[in-house]
Amino acid sequence: MAIKRLYLKINGVDRYVEFDPAKDTLAEILRRFGLTSVKIGCGKGVCGSCSVILNGKVIRSCTKKMDTLNEFDEITTVEGIGTPSNLHPLQEAWIAYGAAQCGFCTPGFIISAYQLLKENVSPTREEVRDWFTKHRNICRCTGYKPIIDAVMAAAKVMRGEMKQEELYTDLQKENGSIYNTHYPRPTALAKVTGTLDYGDDVGLKMPPGTLQVAIVQPKKYSHAKILGIDISEAEKMPGVEKIILASDVKGTNNLGIPIQHPHSVATGFDMPLLCFDKIYNYGDVVALAVADTMDHARAAAAAVKVDLEPLPEYNNLLDAVKPDAMRIHDDTPNTMMYQPIHKGVDDVRETIDNSEYVVETSTYTTREPHMPIEGDVAQAYYDEDGMLTVQCKSQFLYSTFGIAFAVGIPPEKYRCVMNPVGGSFGYSTIARPYALAALATEVTGKPTNLSFTYEEFMHHSGKRSPSFINARLACDKEGKITALEYDAGIDKGAYHDVSFEITERFARFLGFPYDIPEVTGLARCVYTNHGFGTAYRAFGSPQCIMSMETMADEMAEKCGMDPFEWRFKNIARPGATMIQGAPFHEYPYEQLMLMAKDHYYDAVKRARAESTPEKRRGVGIAIGAYNTSGGGMDEAGCRIKLNPDNSVSVYNTWEDIGQGGDIGTLVHTVEAFRPLGLKPEQVHLCINDTKTCPNSGLAGASRSHFMSGNATIMTANKLMDAMRKEDGTYRTYDEMVAEGIETDYTCVYNLAHLNLTATDRVKDGQGDPSPTYMYGVFVSEVEVDGNSGKTKCLSMKGYVDIGVVGNYLSVDGQAYGGMSHSIGFALQEIYEDFKKHNNIAACGVPTANDIPDGDNFTIEYAENPRACGPQGSAGCSEVFQSTAHVAVINAIKDATGVRIYELPATPTKVKAGMEAIAKGEQPYKPAKYDLGSDMYETLAELAAGQA
Repeated sequence: MAIKRLYLKINGVDRYVEFDPAKDTLAEILRRFGLTSVKIGCGKGVCGSCSVILNGKVIRSCTKKMDTLNEFDEITTVEGIGTPSNLHPLQEAWIAYGAAQCGFCTPGFIISAYQLLKENVSPTREEVRDWFTKHRNICRCTGYKPIIDAVMAAAKVMRGEMKQEELYTDLQKENGSIYNTHYPRPTALAKVTGTLDYGDDVGLKMPPGTLQVAIVQPKKYSHAKILGIDISEAEKMPGVEKIILASDVKGTNNLGIPIQHPHSVATGFDMPLLCFDKIYNYGDVVALAVADTMDHARAAAAAVKVDLEPLPEYNNLLDAVKPDAMRIHDDTPNTMMYQPIHKGVDDVRETIDNSEYVVETSTYTTREPHMPIEGDVAQAYYDEDGMLTVQCKSQFLYSTFGIAFAVGIPPEKYRCVMNPVGGSFGYSTIARPYALAALATEVTGKPTNLSFTYEEFMHHSGKRSPSFINARLACDKEGKITALEYDAGIDKGAYHDVSFEITERFARFLGFPYDIPEVTGLARCVYTNHGFGTAYRAFGSPQCIMSMETMADEMAEKCGMDPFEWRFKNIARPGATMIQGAPFHEYPYEQLMLMAKDHYYDAVKRARAESTPEKRRGVGIAIGAYNTSGGGMDEAGCRIKLNPDNSVSVYNTWEDIGQGGDIGTLVHTVEAFRPLGLKPEQVHLCINDTKTCPNSGLAGASRSHFMSGNATIMTANKLMDAMRKEDGTYRTYDEMVAEGIETDYTCVYNLAHLNLTATDRVKDGQGDPSPTYMYGVFVSEVEVDGNSGKTKCLSMKGYVDIGVVGNYLSVDGQAYGGMSHSIGFALQEIYEDFKKHNNIAACGVPTANDIPDGDNFTIEYAENPRACGPQGSAGCSEVFQSTAHVAVINAIKDATGVRIYELPATPTKVKAGMEAIAKGEQPYKPAKYDLGSDMYETLAELAAGQA
């Protein structure tokens, strides 16, 4: 290998660099120099996380070959514009405005904005959005609005119109509380300076001798027999330590979890770490190549020969349920789980047939990819206590204990530590990628680092489950709902992961926001050979609300009512019961709709006035909800220790995936200890290590703020009870020790006292499994190009009740991020074509110009305190992604007359619908989906115990 030497000016300092001109990129060299603010996300130049300034131009350094650089080229990274003790105004503004959520994209955005403000210190918001779109700076967390706010504020500082310290507002209340304020998150400083180490950064800094792991992912078929795996050539490759096959695994080689559902025929043990007899899905892994360097590991992985015999591929539910379809898993029918729902009666057909108005529709929601900017990375090693330790981005640390059984070690010898995370949105609840790192260390006995390419990650990770829903909705002559009927098919892909949880959500959310006296429904989970369905923010609810809110608009039209008016008539008010029969825990919909009313009708008036045949304007509304907590058996632990300096250390596993586990822990702790006058700087966050922290549960089901918040309050109270003297003052640490009083307390908060009831899995789906809910009304304005059919979302406004807001920067970020995902879900996001959909650009990730901004992208909160919630809070994140996509779809119908029943609403679909209308024809409407059996016959078989 020839080495080239070049003289560069990096962050103002002249430096020599040595590199391989045949392969090295600028990003790799900068990271080798320790400038790890330069992140490599996509590796294809489409995410912007690797942005740097080269000779006054923003470039994406992951695709910039070193051999194209010239002597004396000047390069600037975030490390060169500000330090933790001397922040640039952009970095300060990023902290103050909550623009760094997961923070992985943050250095790339800041360096890009730095060059923008050098060229134009007075940009408009539109110019900022155009700049980021042009330079492919992509954020999946924030919805871009906080980022643009930060740029505009920093520009004011740089123009001398405000002082840098004036960027911060609302840091605490008059009484000293930081709860319900804009207090910055603790990790923000490290994120804006590029000093926070994410997975690949940790991998770079592992000790000498750490082995590198590459996966062998055949990527040829989505269904095939494995006839043989030839590793003979790969074993001889330079630097190879071991090629690991399924036969090397001492454990179960499976991350399955037993399915305890009376209407499931799946065993639950269907997810191998390394496939050995069959490929179930395009992203399956058959071997690991472990070597001294990542280049050697990848070369060895490429040398493994896998002999495959293709089998029939059932890449969607409609194919997998056909009578002649073979079983994907030999021991299980493809339709592997059912969940019935009955409310009021067992059969609504008579009620529907005798109702004044009936609408019938079929809807499809796509397999939505999560598209974090960081893919999967993990390290594994044996720690000083002989525990097999995995460092990863899991958002359910204690669930990864299944890794112990899979690789063959005792669970008490397993430990999981969370690395800082570059986004997840749900997929990382499954431990499969991290189990591979653990397996490599267990087999070799040495530390290992596993880093997926982004394409490997896209095919290996789970996605939002597609749904096929046939439904009927009936109303009386006054427009009041009389009955709902639905038959839902859930495409679970190759593996059962969270199959019970998602079928249960269908029993809860299809029709949830409304007062519906009678419901008959069935949800069925089906194996296919596509990407497996897993948790994704609000999972289950977006599919249900697509069906219900489509029918809501259609029913309003049929009844001769305005969409807002029909919803206002049918929303749940006191006395109404949920789909699951129990009373609603809260009844905020009338308040939320009245908050939205003026804006909705003003938007309708504006759309009518401004719409033209070339630019067609429309307005849509949708209402929805999501639950808080994982159900009646949910619990969360917290440990708090009083320190010698009278500060406290807090231990929990509130996994921070960008949503704010750090700030959530901080604000709850400071608020709980207000009797002591504890300051934020006196709280030390020692979180997300299973060796030292109790199990706080997963970061999902919008439960963390509620469950961990209550656990924090309980534990703080226990410590303060021990500290309290007879006169009401509090002991110091020294006084506690002198009196022999414990200074370290752990508590577990659970929901037993709320007397919740689980969803009935056998007969009717009835129950009351959640302590509280989050509620939302969303209004969207769109513009549809009359020639191309391309839709642009011009405005989206949310009106939401999540109880008391714990931290506005975090919650606002979740709101705008969730709504931006919803816009993408409605219009462009897709993972379908294995060859094509291998990066975020190909899968339709929204850019800054795809999302509304400023006053056109807003949230209003109705802060109704929850009696059972910590400080009155409920959950947060998932309501923001439950519903808003249908507001966009309904707006397209309002603008064009074309209703899109199958997501995403691509220009091709919208244009075809407009052309059909122009010809006097009906736009496309899917026929009733064949889900494999008649719903009522299946319900009867379930009741008789025959299905």
